[in-house]
Amino acid sequence: MEVNPIILKTIKNNNNMITTAQAVELGFTRALLSRYVKEGLLERGRRGVYILSDSLHDDMYTLMLRSEKIIFSHDTALFLNGLSERTPFTHSVTIPSDRKLSNTLQDECVCYYIKPELHQVGVVTRKTTLGNEVRCYNAERTICDLVRSRNRLDEETVISAIKNYAVSPEKNLNVLAVYASKFCVDKVLRRYMEVLL
Repeated sequence: MEVNPIILKTIKNNNNMITTAQAVELGFTRALLSRYVKEGLLERGRRGVYILSDSLHDDMYTLMLRSEKIIFSHDTALFLNGLSERTPFTHSVTIPSDRKLSNTLQDECVCYYIKPELHQVGVVTRKTTLGNEVRCYNAERTICDLVRSRNRLDEETVISAIKNYAVSPEKNLNVLAVYASKFCVDKVLRRYMEVLL
């Protein structure tokens, strides 16, 4: 048995993966994908996402494919923005507070909620280590998120992030000030900056 040429072409054009929704849109059944998995032609990367069995699995990209509301944030955004060299074991995502992630997605990531009107502030795309583009927050928004969530995070992560941001040639202190005010962390952030800089 071989993978149908139409499915194979879609997989190759989509960074070696296909979602159940994409296969159904092409006129194929879910059962066909399951049969390919049983035959060892495809592997289930995550629920609803299939990858070629000889390719690497990009867990950030496949996680993002499962919900259009997911934006990588906090320690995952730190990594994507080059402000941390540590790849998080569990990815952090932010979604609007009027939405809910499925139970399976909640089990796979750390989820933060934000008012819907603030959800899109600072969204950019960054490349994963495997070259796929994912949605995440820019460095300035990430610093504000870390300060906002400092009670849920390791103090070392917050301090290290602010230090790395301070020496980054791409930092934009004007944008940081605007975001800090918008997210009501300007006083706390100023205290961190005074101590660290």
